[in-house]
Amino acid sequence: MSQVAERYALALFQVAQKHGSSLDVEHDLREVKKVFELTPEFYDLLISPKLSADKRTNLINEVFKEANPFVVNTLQLMAERKRMNEIGSLADEFVALSNNAQGIEDAKVYSIRPLTEDERASISSVFAGKIGKQSLRIENIIDPSLIGGLRLQIGNRIYDSSVSTKLSRLQRQLMS
Repeated sequence: MSQVAERYALALFQVAQKHGSSLDVEHDLREVKKVFELTPEFYDLLISPKLSADKRTNLINEVFKEANPFVVNTLQLMAERKRMNEIGSLADEFVALSNNAQGIEDAKVYSIRPLTEDERASISSVFAGKIGKQSLRIENIIDPSLIGGLRLQIGNRIYDSSVSTKLSRLQRQLMS
């Protein structure tokens, strides 16, 4: 994480909290990050020296017109200061600040089928306590190769109770 992204994220977080719009800003930043990841040609256009400052401002305003004004202003400022390469890091840092303030952690849960709301709640309550948080924001990823069970990733920690991993362990034990 760059210091530039951290500074922008902290400033944006403080403004958003002051105005009670942290969750809106977080949602919009996640969407902005997706836009840049899914359309690299849009990013290339925004950083192009051929694009005038006015056209860049208009383009950002047009593409992100539904976004929170704090997000749009931050994008404008970053474009003006040639810091558009920091958008993804800014979004990640803002989410981390927001999660920390709410006692939440993001988690990826890999399963062979979509989780029910009860399963999500159960996983959240069990694992949030293990990492000292109040709850988990779960992204459910379907992975049939697990055969059964779950694989849970929270930050750089992985909890794996999948059948495929258990079979691999058993196979290694039998081979040695």
